[in-house]
Amino acid sequence: MCPDIRGQKHDLDPGARLEEACGLALAIGIVVADATIVPVRQVRPGTLFGAGQVENIAIACEQHEAELVVVDGALSPIQQRNLEETLRRKVIDRTGLILEIFGERAATAEGRLQVELAHLDYQQSRLVRSWTHLERQRGGFGFLGGPGETQIEADRRMIRQRMARLRKELEQVRKTRALHRERRGGAPWPVIALVGYTNAGKSTLFNRLTGESVMAEDLLFATLDPTMRAIRLPGVEKAIMSDTVGFISDLPTQLVAAFRATLEEVTGADVIVHVRDMANPAAAAQKAQVLAVLGELGLVEGEGGESTIPIVEAWNKLDLLAEPDRERLREAAEGKDTIVPISAMTGEGVDALLARVDRLLTAGAKVHEFVLDAGEGQKIAWLHAHGQVLEDVEAEGGEGPRRRLLVRLTPKEFGRFESLAD
Repeated sequence: MCPDIRGQKHDLDPGARLEEACGLALAIGIVVADATIVPVRQVRPGTLFGAGQVENIAIACEQHEAELVVVDGALSPIQQRNLEETLRRKVIDRTGLILEIFGERAATAEGRLQVELAHLDYQQSRLVRSWTHLERQRGGFGFLGGPGETQIEADRRMIRQRMARLRKELEQVRKTRALHRERRGGAPWPVIALVGYTNAGKSTLFNRLTGESVMAEDLLFATLDPTMRAIRLPGVEKAIMSDTVGFISDLPTQLVAAFRATLEEVTGADVIVHVRDMANPAAAAQKAQVLAVLGELGLVEGEGGESTIPIVEAWNKLDLLAEPDRERLREAAEGKDTIVPISAMTGEGVDALLARVDRLLTAGAKVHEFVLDAGEGQKIAWLHAHGQVLEDVEAEGGEGPRRRLLVRLTPKEFGRFESLAD
């Protein structure tokens, strides 16, 4: 169910939020027996909903034989406990549902660490039940000591200790990632990062461009862990493409913090490809959510959305649109260098997208002339591997065989060659 709280603003309308909540439930294998929008005029501290609304929810649960109630919003620990006692069913909120999905999908050691940390952060505020019957013996001396540590206090202490260990391990992960980014920064290959709202088609596009078989299904959060593969572009011998975790509205704060290391991969990119699901009525709101996350990473500045890294919008899922709508999108994108309509499923427009990315990566490239001794094979091979060699002939004059090369290089690649020559 989706609570529509009066006075609370959302980027998505209640219908779109309810549809997204159903998608989240389906992503983890939950059978949705009923889905409804519940208007909330005034938030009740104990249950969120009014008494009559809670009674109607209980009746609906009985009618549909529901075993789980999902509230697409944030529930306080007290609200969750009271609803469970009244409905006599398990109740989870949006944060709990997303955490369950992430826990099931995380494949790498890093992903599991991040999910566990987010789970513990969420769980420590949910220890609301009384464990006083498990109090330890009185502490202190004589009659002055108070009761010892209760079970709930012991649980919280153990959670805090485990979270401290996880943060240390994740800090090591961040350092390792930073070293990898630094190493890639020293390499000549540019990095292209795919970003976008979850289920926008990033993994499908990634598979088409790289020939890989990353999980790509019509599910929210089908892939979580970042994947990198090499691709070839017309003017670039080799580029690294990175597929990142999808964004979503109202992402739990625990997950924003835990997955910061994963999202930081985007900050090292030379070009960002923002994949958008143009068949979704909420495409504009989804774009705003993506730009908000990029803003948190320091990649988008100001209200105008000025980016520090070039961004190309891939208007995806043309194949799901009627021909008039497809034509309308093509007309809207015509003449705009930062927009390319595509279908990652059929391949329509993908070549144009690659050409657009290639132009951005090679922007500012100039033709340089090099005359090298034939024995400087390493430098000649480097120029062939990292630049666009327009001419490679024998040079006249000088002592011994020499090669004359005309090579188109970006300022970044030219700087690297100069450091190699030094």
